[in-house]
Amino acid sequence: MIAYKNVIRYGKTFLCTIFAVNLDKINITMIQVSESASKKIVDMMKDDGFDSAKDYVRVGVKSGGCSGLSYDLTFDKTIGENDKIFEDNNIKIAVEKKSFLYLAGTILEFSGGLNGKGFVFNNPNASRTCGCGESFSL
Repeated sequence: MIAYKNVIRYGKTFLCTIFAVNLDKINITMIQVSESASKKIVDMMKDDGFDSAKDYVRVGVKSGGCSGLSYDLTFDKTIGENDKIFEDNNIKIAVEKKSFLYLAGTILEFSGGLNGKGFVFNNPNASRTCGCGESFSL
């Protein structure tokens, strides 16, 4: 347990370090996948030669975009030693530890409306997002 005085003295950096060190001990659904996103992912994986029953959707965060950070979504057949694996709505999700703090609690949805088609990240950690929804800042 972290003493309250340590939180004040070390601030956000201290908490993030402890969180990252203990990441393997945390069992939460970090990214939820909506029903519409799940169906679209299964179709896209099949079209690209991936098997949604055994392969992964890799979700990450990288520098860039109009708001400073952007989402990265790819398919992958392997996992790395720094990956945390989650499963929701029959989709296996791989997230590299360095992206974990940015994505905790995110809901991945698919929108096929008149304003455009695509995956939408509903991220409760984002303090600001751009108009297209592909980048954010904290």
